[in-house]
Amino acid sequence: MDNSNLPLISLQSISKHFRSASSDIEILNEAVFDIYKGETIAIVGSSGIGKSTLLNIIGTIDKPDSGKIVFNGSDLSMYNDEKLAGFRNLKIGFVFQFHYLLQGFSALENVMIPGLIANKNKKTIEHLAINMLERVGLSLRLRHRVEDLSGGEQQRVALARALVMSPEILLADEPTGNLDQKNGRSVHVLIQELNKELGMTVIVVTHNNELARVMKRSVTIRDGKIIPAN
Repeated sequence: MDNSNLPLISLQSISKHFRSASSDIEILNEAVFDIYKGETIAIVGSSGIGKSTLLNIIGTIDKPDSGKIVFNGSDLSMYNDEKLAGFRNLKIGFVFQFHYLLQGFSALENVMIPGLIANKNKKTIEHLAINMLERVGLSLRLRHRVEDLSGGEQQRVALARALVMSPEILLADEPTGNLDQKNGRSVHVLIQELNKELGMTVIVVTHNNELARVMKRSVTIRDGKIIPAN
């Protein structure tokens, strides 16, 4: 069977609500969304429509109320929590607006964490982490504690951490939201370069029109459906 034209990720009839004692907010209603290997996609739109929720569902951090997510033909809803955590660590790199770096640890130690979680050889993962930090322009900051780095440098550490395991998918939630224009543009360029060099699928949630324009496809959420952005 030729799988070359099949989606890398397929969201099938995904529904998601947020319920409280006083309200029931529909985010997704039997939404369908196919993502292909090597695509770059921006999820755009106004605040509160569920962009980050959609990204978290794609990344299996959040579970839908119904429907299923298929990755390379495998139904991820059939995975138990341990298998799903292993899948995320190996296949998906996450970058968030707030870096979630470990304070008191060096840039190198932070980037090594996904490999250590995956029980990779320490020397091997250290070599990979050094290479990735050099790739993002931080060869002179390897041993610096993350709290001693600038905001732009911290975001690059977070990007290196997301990429150290060479994941198939990079998910980024407002990756330039806390950066100045210069550092934001450098992150845009780096994401494009890595997409081309590694064939990595990239999905970003962003309010940044400049970043959205360099993505090959833009989508938004309307009436619970995932649709092309105007």
